[in-house]
Amino acid sequence: MDGIKYAVFTEKSIRLLGNNQYTSNVESGSTRTEIKHWVELFFGVKVIAMNSHRLDRRMGPVRGHRRHSNYKRMIVTLQPGYSIPPLIEKRT
Repeated sequence: MDGIKYAVFTEKSIRLLGNNQYTSNVESGSTRTEIKHWVELFFGVKVIAMNSHRLDRRMGPVRGHRRHSNYKRMIVTLQPGYSIPPLIEKRT
């Protein structure tokens, strides 16, 4: 599980939970097959689709990509009937 950094909780990612899609940030060097294997092995679920993209960096009116960004975002779609338990830490 070294490749998966953390789960993402944004408005879009919460909306995607209704479609059985889970969003997380992963290391930039990780491949789709590695992430799929890690998710299936660690959570005991079946992955049917994966989408990934590098995040844009915005500085004022100019948008661009980091040349050596640390992570990319992965959206994993699970088969119906499978789910991943919430990954929320309790903060005090």
